Amino acid sequence: MPAGLPGDSAANNTGANPAAGPPIIFDALSGPKGSPLDKDPSGRASTGAMCTGIGFGCNAGNPFINIAAGTVPATAAQAIKNAGFTDDTGDGFGAANSSIVYIGGGKSNAAGVSVPYTAGFVPGNAGNGASRDAGAGPAFTCFVGKWVTAVGAVANGAVVETGFVNRCGVTLAATQSVFGSASAAQAAPA
Repeated sequence: MPAGLPGDSAANNTGANPAAGPPIIFDALSGPKGSPLDKDPSGRASTGAMCTGIGFGCNAGNPFINIAAGTVPATAAQAIKNAGFTDDTGDGFGAANSSIVYIGGGKSNAAGVSVPYTAGFVPGNAGNGASRDAGAGPAFTCFVGKWVTAVGAVANGAVVETGFVNRCGVTLAATQSVFGSASAAQAAPA
């Protein structure tokens, strides 16, 4: 069900590019401009939100992973692994096509046969200043996320690792890891 980006204004959700409110992960095929389910009946922009603060990704209750006293070895990569994730990974990364994200691959041809997307289907990130889309519709491209680790203090909105920005809402300290938001849009779905 389409829903406006949590925390953004109704006016911005209707026509602009929502970026306010807590960070979320959303469905790339129902969130960005021009996507199949871009607007709800009232005209509010969709996010196809898949994250409500529970599970994979950045959330207000636990915005980053820190090296805990019991982490052996005491590295950011091990702390990420201990939390149940993999360093430098993100939703759908490494998949050959969209069938790992969508049942049947997310689309069908004119004959009704499933034809998975081969690019641009990885879920996107938005919120805390991260844009819902690349604004290029109808290609409906968005910005993906990946686990990244700070080497020093990194403010919200600043680069954590090349190509990925801190959007968790707090300043990170060295060795803290966060689900960073890409600064370049993913490829258009094909």
